[in-house]
Amino acid sequence: MKSYYYTILIIAALTALSSCSPKVGPYALTNKVYKHQTDSVVSIIEQEQPAMLTDSAGAAIPGEWVGTVNFNLRKPNYVIIHFTAQDSIQQTLKTFTIVKPQVSAHYVVAKDGKVFHMLNDYLRAWHAGISKWGSISDMNSCSIGIEIDNNGKEPFNDAQVKSLLALLTQLKKAYNIPTANFIGHQDIAPARKPDPGPLFPWKLLAQKGFGYWSDELLELAPDNFDYAIALKLIGYDTSNLSAAVVAFKRHFVQTDETPTMTQLDLNILYNVYRKY
Repeated sequence: MKSYYYTILIIAALTALSSCSPKVGPYALTNKVYKHQTDSVVSIIEQEQPAMLTDSAGAAIPGEWVGTVNFNLRKPNYVIIHFTAQDSIQQTLKTFTIVKPQVSAHYVVAKDGKVFHMLNDYLRAWHAGISKWGSISDMNSCSIGIEIDNNGKEPFNDAQVKSLLALLTQLKKAYNIPTANFIGHQDIAPARKPDPGPLFPWKLLAQKGFGYWSDELLELAPDNFDYAIALKLIGYDTSNLSAAVVAFKRHFVQTDETPTMTQLDLNILYNVYRKY
């Protein structure tokens, strides 16, 4: 009877411990790697070394570390929106949790509206790649990347858009991101990337304060209107002008993806660029 009593106590203790232990999910291992890598980042931040400088003759320049009391983390100033171009949310999560692809994002929005947060907003994700917007040539260092589960050939569903708008609202408020700085991967890499594509609801986002859209009533673009300069003033890399035109039209026109500027396209561009 005594041994039976102790057996019951042991089972109860083990049950209590297991209920307090964190659940082991399918991403327990990758979460552990994430923790290890953030610890490495912290160790770099904690380094307190003076600049080791020498003059033109090779003589050491005196230096000393004196820590300032006025600093914080660098906050993101742009949001870049992508589609995943993959078949499922599971495939995307796998892609972002293995080393070989060398790609990541801060957030992934699933088809059912669930939002996966994959990287602290202050850390640099690998989502933009080789890109340029205005004078910025390293968009990864100043932006938050949001991937939406979409293969690029289908409309974005209501659940996704609802969750995306909620997420953008939070990010805009938290980091004071300007309205103009909500853009797509196609905008910053026009010769390389097509996402989020002409099916993405940019007009709706603009109505909610995330990016710009043309007015309903359009003025005629002046006869001397230089669309290449206008595209550049918005932020597009015009070194490949045809690609920049296509990227602009996929974002702001969405009914035509040819590299030719029609009169309607010119009117839309003239209206939009004056907002920037």
